[in-house]
Amino acid sequence: MEQRELPSVFPRYRAREVRETEQEYDRPRRRAVRRDAHERARPRGRFQSGGCGPAESAAINRPARGVSIRLWSIRISDAFSRSRHGRRCVYAIVLLAGAMSACSEPQARLTQLVEARRLASDLHVQFAHAADASNRAVMADTDAGAAAAADEARAARDAVGRNAGALRSLLQSLGYRDDMRALEGFTGRFEEYRQIYDEILPLSVENTNVKAQRLSFGAAQEAAEAFRSALDRAVEQRDGGDVWHSQALGARAINAVLRVQVLQAPHIAEGDLAAMTRMEQEMAASEAATRSAVQALARVLPASASPHLAEATAALNRFARINKEVITLSRRNSDLYSLALSLGRKRTVAADCEAQLAALEDALAKHEFTATR
Repeated sequence: MEQRELPSVFPRYRAREVRETEQEYDRPRRRAVRRDAHERARPRGRFQSGGCGPAESAAINRPARGVSIRLWSIRISDAFSRSRHGRRCVYAIVLLAGAMSACSEPQARLTQLVEARRLASDLHVQFAHAADASNRAVMADTDAGAAAAADEARAARDAVGRNAGALRSLLQSLGYRDDMRALEGFTGRFEEYRQIYDEILPLSVENTNVKAQRLSFGAAQEAAEAFRSALDRAVEQRDGGDVWHSQALGARAINAVLRVQVLQAPHIAEGDLAAMTRMEQEMAASEAATRSAVQALARVLPASASPHLAEATAALNRFARINKEVITLSRRNSDLYSLALSLGRKRTVAADCEAQLAALEDALAKHEFTATR
């Protein structure tokens, strides 16, 4: 059976409604325009007007631009509100707007969760980077290397602080309490870790033990060699029967200097202050024995040995001055203290920080968002 398409009544009904609405809202404007035209047509003094001309008639029949726009908006809204299909369209628009606003909030929370996970991962990476740079600063054997590693450690430490602050704001916005507790646990331990950093990094840059070792193996060794050479030349000036006595005095002086050199190495590596004090007392006794032997040589050697003895005495004074610098740097013990802090307190606190970061990442991994239509 052939089906015939039914004529649509809605277009004709809407056109009629639009016409009626236009006439209703345009009637007052037409009356006002006619009234103004009659007023202008009245005779005023010596100027006369013959009535309403073509221009006034066109102005009466032509709607104003602003009024036309308002009339069309009123017509459309009125037509939609009166027609059944219009009301359905309005309801559909309202429902669509509500659905879009409802879907935007989960999407924003999902974005915040992804950003929180990224910040937590970057926080862990920067913390590991700071710990590694601190260790390299402690183990560096040059001032430039230690300073560069210390600057790198400070930059990574500051990045950890910034990421922790940004992550705290996100977790507060999301309302994740377990995650906030893990983050607060990390920040509490990281403050202690920061204090240890402030102790380690300046010590690692000083490198006092390395500097003391360089003086001992460098300038102190050169001064000791100069003393031995000058003293040997002085002893050679003795050609009489008492030559063995002169050589014994020279050997005693050289042996005492070598004893001071031997004590420098364990003094640099020692961390016990009492043991360092005992070594310093032995060094002082050896230096006194050296000076006593040089004075005895001055009494038994001929006058030709005097310039060589003066050279030996100058070298001994230089060696004694360098030895005092070695003792001062060694007592500072910056490398030893920084290494002890790195292997002791810092390692314990770093392990606690690592555990808190792992708990934070596990807590963030438990949050999920299921897909919705």
